[in-house]
Amino acid sequence: MFSIEHGFDATVVTLVDEGEPGTPPGEDVVVSAFEECVTLTQLDPRSGEPIRVTLTNGQLRDLVTALNLPEGVYRRT
Repeated sequence: MFSIEHGFDATVVTLVDEGEPGTPPGEDVVVSAFEECVTLTQLDPRSGEPIRVTLTNGQLRDLVTALNLPEGVYRRT
């Protein structure tokens, strides 16, 4: 399940892990898309602190491309 919210300076997508039967769900992931970057935030269940990863737009394009390619090392041209 996921939700999408459009704000003034960002679009925020929250990915909710509903879990598989018999397993506890994972922590939600919040994806915030800004003009200059994308951040992914998830609560660390051990410390209770949020962990944030920031991707540049180039890194995000590489990730999207990589999800559709076989193993290997690639460079965008």
